[in-house]
Amino acid sequence: MGPFESATESQVHGRSQVAGELPTTLATDPSEVRPLTGLRLFAAAWVVLFHFEFTQGHLLARVLAPVYPVVTTGAMGVDLFYVLSGFVIAFTYLGKLGPRWRWRVAGKFLWARVCRIWPVYALVTTLFGAYLLFKMVRLADAAPAYQNVQPSVTLSSWVQQLAMVQIWLRPWHDGASFVGPAWSISAEWLAYVLFPMAALVFFRMRGWPRWLLGGLAVLLMVPVSVLCLRTGSPYFPFSWLGRIGAGFIAGVLTYLVVKDIPRTDRVRRAATVASWLLVAAVFGGLALGAWLGPAPEGTERGGMVLVLFPPLIGALALAAGSRSAGPARLLSTRWAVHGGRISYSLYLVHVPIFEVFWFAIDRIPAFHVDGPLSTALTPVTFLTTFALAHLLFYLVEEPARQVLRRLTTPRTPSPRHPAPR
Repeated sequence: MGPFESATESQVHGRSQVAGELPTTLATDPSEVRPLTGLRLFAAAWVVLFHFEFTQGHLLARVLAPVYPVVTTGAMGVDLFYVLSGFVIAFTYLGKLGPRWRWRVAGKFLWARVCRIWPVYALVTTLFGAYLLFKMVRLADAAPAYQNVQPSVTLSSWVQQLAMVQIWLRPWHDGASFVGPAWSISAEWLAYVLFPMAALVFFRMRGWPRWLLGGLAVLLMVPVSVLCLRTGSPYFPFSWLGRIGAGFIAGVLTYLVVKDIPRTDRVRRAATVASWLLVAAVFGGLALGAWLGPAPEGTERGGMVLVLFPPLIGALALAAGSRSAGPARLLSTRWAVHGGRISYSLYLVHVPIFEVFWFAIDRIPAFHVDGPLSTALTPVTFLTTFALAHLLFYLVEEPARQVLRRLTTPRTPSPRHPAPR
C-alpha cells in the first residue's frame, strides 16, 4: 500500500511465542504490523481535520479550538504517510526486489501498486472532475474548486491524472489535481516507479550499523522540520519532491534499523515506553509550535516534529503484539486497524464531500453559515466521509484490486478426467 496498505493480510496481534522458539523479527515474520496499519487512520484523520477546518461557521471553530495546534499542522499527516510508506514497502518488497535487477519482479511490484491505488483513485478523480466541469459550464460565476489555484478541467489534465503523473513536472502542487490532496498520490507513484532500482542500493545497506541508518533517517527529516520552525511553512518550489524523497527513504532506513531486532517481551516493553515518550514529544512539539505563534510565511511551526516520525514508526513496529498498555496496543485494536485499511479511500473522498457541503453553504440560502441546517449538518458531513470511505473500500477498492490481480495470476489447469466408458 505504501502508506495506505497494511504489510500483509495476515494478523500478528495477540500471538504468543511458543516455548523454546527463537523470538521473531520483522525480517522473519511476514505478518501484518497492526500498529502501523492503525497509525494510518490517525494520519488520514489528521489531514481530514486540517481540510475540514476551512468549513465556515462558529460552531466548528469552537469545537476545534482546543486542538488547534494539531489541526493547523494537519498537512504534516502527508509526511507521516510518506515515512509509513517507505517502511511498509521495504518490509513487504525489499527482500523480493533485491539483490539484483529482475524485470519480471519489478513489473509485478509495479502492477501490485497499480492494483492497490489506481481503481478508487480513477473513480473519485473522474466523478469529481465531472462535478467541477458541471460547475464550470453551468455556473460561470462560481470557481470550479475551493482551491487557491484552480485545476485545469480539461481532457489532457484528466489523462495526466489518470496516469498519476500530474505533479511530476510542476514546481508547486497547487491546482495539480481535481481532488486537491491527490497530488500526493502522484508523488507517491513516482516513489513506487523508482523503488525497484533504489531497492538494489537499500538491499546492500542492510549490514550498516543501526546507529548510522537511524541517524540518516532522522537527518533526512531535518531540513523540512527546520523550515517549518523558522518560516511556519514546508513549501518551496518542488518541495513535494523533497518531502516524498526524504520521507520515503527515511521509512526504508527505519525498517533496516529494526528489521533484525528480536521482538522479545523486553524489547516490546522498551519499545512501548519509547513510543509513549515519542507520542508525548510529538504533541508537545505541536503545542510549542502554536505557542511560538505565526511565522513570517505560515502557521505550521509545529511541523518541526517531523524528525520524530521515523523513530516513532520504528518503536511502534517493535512494540507490535505487546501486552503492555501503550500506543501500539491502541493502534492494534480492531476499529483502528479497520480505519487504517479504509484510510486510502478516506484520503481521496473527504475533500469532494467537503466541497459539495461548502458549495451548499455558499449558494443555497437554507444552508446559510451558522444557520440551524448547516450547523446540524457540519458533524454529519464530517462523519459521512468515514462512512463513504468504508463503502468505497468494500465496494470498489478491494474488489477492483482482486480482479486486477487475477488478470496476471496464472490459472491452474483443471485435471483431466478420463472419458466415461
